[in-house]
Amino acid sequence: MEFDLIDRIRARCDLARADVVLGIGDDAALLAPPPGHELAVSTDALVEGVHFPRGAAPRDLGWKALAVNLSDLAAMGATPAWALLTLVLPQADGAFVDAFAEGFAELSATHRVALVGGDTTRGPLAIGVTVHGFVPAGRALRRDGARVGDLVFATGTLGDAAAGLRCLDARDAELAHDARVALIERLDRPMPRIAAGLALRETASACIDVSDGLVADLGHVARRSGVGIELDARALPASPALLAAFDESARIALQATGGDDYELAFTVAPDRAGDMQRDLARIGCGATRIGRVVEGGGVRLLDGEGRDIGLPRAGWEHFS
Repeated sequence: MEFDLIDRIRARCDLARADVVLGIGDDAALLAPPPGHELAVSTDALVEGVHFPRGAAPRDLGWKALAVNLSDLAAMGATPAWALLTLVLPQADGAFVDAFAEGFAELSATHRVALVGGDTTRGPLAIGVTVHGFVPAGRALRRDGARVGDLVFATGTLGDAAAGLRCLDARDAELAHDARVALIERLDRPMPRIAAGLALRETASACIDVSDGLVADLGHVARRSGVGIELDARALPASPALLAAFDESARIALQATGGDDYELAFTVAPDRAGDMQRDLARIGCGATRIGRVVEGGGVRLLDGEGRDIGLPRAGWEHFS
């Protein structure tokens, strides 16, 4: 039965690449990275009841399991290439696997990611994905490059995915249908900013993807770079759906701490900001200035008067 499930996944995720010497079907994959490049590798696990609700659509899970990992490659300015998949299932459910693999394959085909191996086993529903990408030697985006005086930007809009999670709560059942649909879509089908990450290799000084919450994630940049970051709450970019569904106080909390948007937050020297905006505009990606890098440490969220906005938490805590 295990090999039947593997065959089902392989049949739906089969994508040929010249750099895959040997893929699914042996004890290990044989892969050939291009010369002059470094290999960027990232892994994430999604657990039912923790990272996604029980009863989530398997096709959406397949998409999201790959998307959250590709977002890490985007934050490094890496071009995706290969993936490994571990699928833990309560029972051998062919229909679930088929739908999951179709969602996974839909996104992997978009970014030409070859599934080259993995594992299936029995247990509480959980998904593990490892992705590999290429970046020219010495040109990866990192978290430790922010400098005092840099400007802070974010792609797209913030807070939508966290709002989508709220929309699944019966307490928010009165929200307008169109807004609910749009926000839940952002939760279920995040779009990794691969093209933006590649463009930002030329201009960004530091970069991270927004997975655990804007304040929490930029806190990693501040810590690794030895700087402080000040964010303007009024500048945080919001979608029409978020604006329609939540008042200002709730909206800012979702944008600052919600996470799961998988947008890129990054720093740029002021004299490179114009080039960055032009590079992103060429690929149809917008970026909003949301703050600045300052001396000190940590991340502060400020209101229109320059006062700290108190937040109950900075973002998602995996072991809280």
